[in-house]
Amino acid sequence: MNYREDKYGNKISALGFGCMRFKRKVALIDYQKAEKEICEGVALGVNYFDTAYIYPGSESLLGEVLEKNNLRDKVYITTKLPHYLIRNREGLDRLFNEQLKRLRTDHIDYYLMHMLTDVATFGRLKKMGLEEWIAEKKAKGQIRQIGFSYHGNSENFCALIDAYDWDICMIQYNYMDEHSQAGRRGLQYAHSKGIPVVIMEPLRGGKLAKGLPEEAMKLFRNYPIKRSPAEWSFRWLWNQKEVSCVLSGMNSLEMVRENACAASEAKVGEFGKEEEELLRAVAKVINAKMKVGCTGCGYCMPCPAGVDIPGCFAAYNRAYTDSKFWAIADYVKCTAMKKSPSSASKCIGCGKCTRHCPQAIDIPKELKGVEKELEISLYRGVIKLYQKLIKR
Repeated sequence: MNYREDKYGNKISALGFGCMRFKRKVALIDYQKAEKEICEGVALGVNYFDTAYIYPGSESLLGEVLEKNNLRDKVYITTKLPHYLIRNREGLDRLFNEQLKRLRTDHIDYYLMHMLTDVATFGRLKKMGLEEWIAEKKAKGQIRQIGFSYHGNSENFCALIDAYDWDICMIQYNYMDEHSQAGRRGLQYAHSKGIPVVIMEPLRGGKLAKGLPEEAMKLFRNYPIKRSPAEWSFRWLWNQKEVSCVLSGMNSLEMVRENACAASEAKVGEFGKEEEELLRAVAKVINAKMKVGCTGCGYCMPCPAGVDIPGCFAAYNRAYTDSKFWAIADYVKCTAMKKSPSSASKCIGCGKCTRHCPQAIDIPKELKGVEKELEISLYRGVIKLYQKLIKR
C-alpha cells in the first residue's frame, strides 16, 4: 500500500474505505460481510475509514468491528458533524458524545464538518462557539484533526479554505468533475495551503466503473494497457500529488483486493500524454450526452442573484449523462443546503453571466431548464426544512 502524509506526518493510505455503501439485508447492514471486508482492507494496508453520523448504522458497525478485531489502534477514523442539525453548544456535545459511543472510541482522528457549503454557514457555527469547542476537544485529545467535506463551486471552496486553520478537507473529484465542484482549482489551492485533500465519489457513485457508453468501453478495450474503468479512474487521481487519499465504498472482498492492489502500484506522475488523452476521449464520449456545454470554468461567476451557475449545470448535465436521482442529489448538496440557497430559480435574467461565458451559452435560458428539471417538490421541501433548521 502506498501512503501519503498529512500535515502532521501521519501516513494515510492512498486508498480509503468509504463506509456508506455496505451491503444490506433488507434495511440492516450485513454485519458478517462488512466485517470481512473491513478486516481484509486493514490486512492489505488500508488505514483510513470514513463514516458519518447520518449514514444509517455505519458508525455503530465500524466501531463494533474495530473493537471486536482489536483494530482501533491500526486505523484512522473519520466521521462527520451534521452541523445542519445543531442549534447550540449543547447540541455539539450531545451529538459528538453519541458518535464516540457508536464508534466505541475515546477520540476521532479526523472530524469533518459535513457538507459545509460556504463561509456564511461556517459563520453561523462560529457564532454558537464552534471554534472554542474545537479547541477544547483538541486540547483533551478527543479530536485529533479538524476539517470539512464539501459540495459546491471552487470559489466558495477556496473561501472556506481561507476561513479557518483546517487540518484536512474532502471534495468530490474525478475525471468527469475535473472542472466542476471544487475541481482541480480547489484541489491545488488546498494543497498550496498545506491541507491534505481526501477524494470522495471517484467513480461518481459507481457510474465510471459500470454503465459507461459502449464507445467509451471500446476506447478502454483498445488501449495497449489493460485496466478496468474503475482502475483507470483511481489511477488518474493517484497520478496527482495533491491527492492524499481516495475513498472507495467497497462492498465485496474482490473489490477490496483489486483496489488495494492498484493503490499499491500507482505512483504520482505515472500518466503520460497518451493516458491523459485516453481519459479525455472517454470524458468526451460521456459529455456528448450533456444538456449544456458548460465546462465549469467559472467566468460567469459571481452571479448578482447568488445562483451557483456551474453547480446548477453540472447537476443538470448529470441527469442526462448519469441519472436523475444523482443529479437531484448533487443539486440539493450544491444549492439547497446553505444559508442562502443558490438555486437556478433565483436567476433574474440580467444577462451578466452570458456576456462573460466563453462557450456563448444562453445561461438564463438554460437555467430555466434546470429549474424545470431539478426543482421538483422534494427539492423545494428540502430548502424549506433546511432553512427552518438553521433559523431555530
